[in-house]
Amino acid sequence: MAAQLEHLKLAQTLPPKLLRFFARFPPVMRPATTSIGTSINTSSADPTTDHTDSTHQTSLAPSDKPNPFKPHKHPETGRWHDPVYSLRRQADLVKLAKDNGVDDLLPFTFKGSQERTKRREEHGLRVKGTGVGQRVKGKIWERTMKGRLQQRKQAMLDMPAMVQQWKQVRHVSADS
Repeated sequence: MAAQLEHLKLAQTLPPKLLRFFARFPPVMRPATTSIGTSINTSSADPTTDHTDSTHQTSLAPSDKPNPFKPHKHPETGRWHDPVYSLRRQADLVKLAKDNGVDDLLPFTFKGSQERTKRREEHGLRVKGTGVGQRVKGKIWERTMKGRLQQRKQAMLDMPAMVQQWKQVRHVSADS
């Protein structure tokens, strides 16, 4: 009973967009094995009777609706139907669910945080030039900027000698 009240309070704090999604596509609980009971028959000496330990799979009733984030094939016509939610709307729902702490209740989507981190680990950033020993191509002024700044710095360091040289050349040419 306490768990139901906790779920009710959580549902009241969710944004309307998430409430509508969960009303239309209720979360399916994962199956879990629970022990119903053990029945050991010790009164019978018959060797054909077995001593059983009954375990059953319990879960909520599986939904007949397919994953709203994936395309699915119609069972009768065989035609493919688009996902109910576009990738942009999926991302919005995932962000809302993550902010409210219920992102594990959403069906599988490539926009989910677990899938994004898995993909980032597998593929990295995938930006050309960000790897070890690689350079981003850039514009020509960006590629040549470092050399030009070094030339300017060297010219500024050589400036006093150049001024002296020009003064000497100017005095010599003015005298003649």
